[in-house]
Amino acid sequence: MKTLRQSPLDPAFVQNPYATYARVLAEDPVQFWDDYGMMAVFDATTVQALLRDRRLGRAVPEDHRSKAPDHLAHFDAVERVSMLDLEPPHHTRLRGLVLRAFTSRRIKALEPDIHAICDDLLARLPDGPFDLIPAFCTALPVRVIARLLGVPEEMSDQLLRWSNAMVAMYQAGRTHETELAADAAAAAFTAFLTGYVEERRHQPRDDLITHLIAAEEHGEKLSHAELIGTCILLLNAGHEATVHTLGNAVKALLEHETPAAALASSAIAATVEEVLRFDPPLHMFTRYAYEDIDVGGRRLAKGQQVALILGAAGRDPARFDTPDRFDPTRPPAPHAAFGGGLHFCVGAPLARLELQIGLQRLFQHAPGLTLTDRPRYADSYHFHGLTHLSVTRGAL
Repeated sequence: MKTLRQSPLDPAFVQNPYATYARVLAEDPVQFWDDYGMMAVFDATTVQALLRDRRLGRAVPEDHRSKAPDHLAHFDAVERVSMLDLEPPHHTRLRGLVLRAFTSRRIKALEPDIHAICDDLLARLPDGPFDLIPAFCTALPVRVIARLLGVPEEMSDQLLRWSNAMVAMYQAGRTHETELAADAAAAAFTAFLTGYVEERRHQPRDDLITHLIAAEEHGEKLSHAELIGTCILLLNAGHEATVHTLGNAVKALLEHETPAAALASSAIAATVEEVLRFDPPLHMFTRYAYEDIDVGGRRLAKGQQVALILGAAGRDPARFDTPDRFDPTRPPAPHAAFGGGLHFCVGAPLARLELQIGLQRLFQHAPGLTLTDRPRYADSYHFHGLTHLSVTRGAL
């Protein structure tokens, strides 16, 4: 097996990981990524297959589990009940209960709210150069998920700080300080949501927290810990990927001088899917092997982890013609931006709705939107999103 030596902290790699992906795909799409100490899979066919392979999973194998250190006790309490890191039967039960509350009807009913939030944010955009990431790309998803859950939108900045501190645990370059900040955020987040859950038990409303409390299947409900963990997961995952994708989408649309037709009602869905393929928000997702598995002629031993490189799968020339070209008119083909299999993103329908409405409304409001500075990605692999996106509403 070939060995890939590529630091995920290398600034050049972070700004353009696709050059490395192209080289790996041309050489051998299954390599041992030395910096991570695990097998990594880059091609679309194998990534898609492994996402659906039940011999792999997110839950740490029993013989690999260890007690969380004391300084991560609060963070671990949340992670232990996260759908993201569970497998059947626990995952099946938890996801089923969440889907009973997080229905397609409830997501569709959010459409007027998304438009109303866009109205407010767009009215605040200045005329001169400004950073679109905090002004629109971050604010929209955070306020939408807050409104969905039923927590105060005026707390959006605080929710964002807690979320960012916790999500930093999954990024390359994690330090002891990262862990302390994440644990403190988990403790504060849990305390805040506990109060809100208790309030909703006595004063139900038409929000997701109330519906999660009421969700029941075969006489089973979410435990208190599961309810808190699910709310935190939905808040964190419910904005993180959408923030990045909104920014990446605007960057791609402006840099490629994409025709306005790509944002028409008949075309916007395809444009969003092309953004998700071309520049997705999450580039790596790991799995554990629960038995010995053959991966592209290599042996992945039971208990070992494998990295599925979602960002590379979307640029695989074996799956997509001219994969480095941003083309919203591209014939539809499955991408891996939302994962796959049992862990396919539960919030994908909401993310798609936010992205479609958000992009349409932004460019309707500012059809002359123009870049004023070179966009820069945050040093946060394996997430992939912009740290700033300086624009002006009219041509300079």
